[in-house]
Amino acid sequence: MTTFLRSDRSRAVAIWLLVVAALVLGMIVVGGSTRLTGSGLSITQWRPISGVLPPLSMAEWQAEFARYRSIPQFRFVNTNMTLDQFRFIYWWEWSHRFLARLLGLVFLAPFAWFAWRRQLPARLAGNFVMLVMLCGLEPIVGWWMVASGLSERVYVAPERLTIHLGIAFALLGTLVWTALDAWTGAPRQTLSSPWAWRARALVGLIYLQILLGALVAGNQAGQVYNDWPMFAGHWLPQDYDGDGLWATLAHSQGAVQLHHRLLAYLLVVAALATGIGAWRSADLASSARTLALSVTTLVLIQAGLGIVTLMARVPLGLGVVHQLTAALTLCFAVAFAWRVRRV
Repeated sequence: MTTFLRSDRSRAVAIWLLVVAALVLGMIVVGGSTRLTGSGLSITQWRPISGVLPPLSMAEWQAEFARYRSIPQFRFVNTNMTLDQFRFIYWWEWSHRFLARLLGLVFLAPFAWFAWRRQLPARLAGNFVMLVMLCGLEPIVGWWMVASGLSERVYVAPERLTIHLGIAFALLGTLVWTALDAWTGAPRQTLSSPWAWRARALVGLIYLQILLGALVAGNQAGQVYNDWPMFAGHWLPQDYDGDGLWATLAHSQGAVQLHHRLLAYLLVVAALATGIGAWRSADLASSARTLALSVTTLVLIQAGLGIVTLMARVPLGLGVVHQLTAALTLCFAVAFAWRVRRV
């Protein structure tokens, strides 16, 4: 491919990818804040180009507010909302979309430049195809998610929120892995030790737990069963069953919170086993052991944050920190999985 360099490394490309990853982290934080403040449906139109400008006059603000007043969320949840209150939620959603546009620009413009200059390592062509696909898919899924709350629902569909957040975290993990590969170049030797599949399994568990957390968020399930380790005095939620299998798995508040808790317990055990095993292993480099212990520590912190956030009924600050810590945990887990494959 003429757009790719024959060299196997480029530290300039690695730095660019890490900058994009930092922007994705920012998107995750702002997106979480947008959801927790109930702001996600405040902009009812998808205008990729003209939407970069917010309302600039009172007439434009009134028009935006009128469009919001026509959707179910206003009619059934925010009936008494004033224009000033609407502006508050509007700015959260506008900031989220503005950051998405900035992310697209920061990714695509340097990508085109590096491709034209043939500075993209050829062995990472598959990674870059994946990054382009994820970056292109994310805004489309984002609007698909928002559209689910504009006609019949008062919030977006939980499964669409889960897909939207899942793409963001997949993008983040791919950016981190590709940046590490671009920085260091091809490995002298690729290992096939048991640590390779253990580390990837841990990444998979963390990613699955993030998806289950998105279902909890999408169903407002953090607002119920705010005791721990019980569920309103019971060991299992009393309203576990939904109207069918899909309704139970994706829409039952009791079910999604139970699943999120159960996987959290499994993840804590897996992270402890990984950290202790890595520390005792003579086959791992010191940097790999450090990364393993970092992942273990972050998982334990995240579990504690999850309990505190739930019992506090998901205040904005704790909710955002909980989501940010999930992102950092995934980043370190990906770095660990990347490191254990190299001599």
